[in-house]
Amino acid sequence: MAQPRRIVLIRHGESQGNYDDSVYEHIPDHALELTAKGRLQAKHAGEHLRDVFGQERVSAYVSPYRRTHQTFQLLGLDPTRIRVREEPRLREQDWGNWQDRQDVLRQKRARDAYGHFFYRFAQGESGADVYDRVGAFLESLWRSFEEPDHPPNVLLVTHGLTMRLFCMRWLHWTVAEFESLSNPGNGETRELVLGRDRRYHLDRPFEHWHTPERPFQGWCA
Repeated sequence: MAQPRRIVLIRHGESQGNYDDSVYEHIPDHALELTAKGRLQAKHAGEHLRDVFGQERVSAYVSPYRRTHQTFQLLGLDPTRIRVREEPRLREQDWGNWQDRQDVLRQKRARDAYGHFFYRFAQGESGADVYDRVGAFLESLWRSFEEPDHPPNVLLVTHGLTMRLFCMRWLHWTVAEFESLSNPGNGETRELVLGRDRRYHLDRPFEHWHTPERPFQGWCA
């Protein structure tokens, strides 16, 4: 199996919705575009990624949302060394109907109290739902590693929550560990790097906003 040396995840640059969430009342989530600041974030991230990848080939998967497509284009990666595929399973969590702003605010408060992993937005998804589709994508990704000429780098252009859930699935974090972490900033990356032990290690941690509960110690009777 030709395991890649690194798997790089990047969150899209700042979008219209990150700047002003009232925009969801009249523009669908998937159609939101990058702000001027978000475009600069994507360009700066591209400078970093070009240094990371060098002259090596890259297999890229991009969420189908407009802001992730724009982010990928602004990275400025060498098209002769990259193969790119749109991957719907890497899309943002479905928030449901955002046109009723007061109801959205109420649901956000409920999610914060209930937990981001288990709370399901009305007509939308829970974090657990996103975890399941990310897990399905991960299985497809592992099968792609069986290709003898698989590139040594994988790039996922996606969303903050999806990044955390991908790492949760890959690194076997508990729900409590996931809940203790904050999303990366817009345009930020995280790298899963293959070590000498043939395991992948996160290049830097996600920021903790609180200390997670201790995991289970062995089996319960």
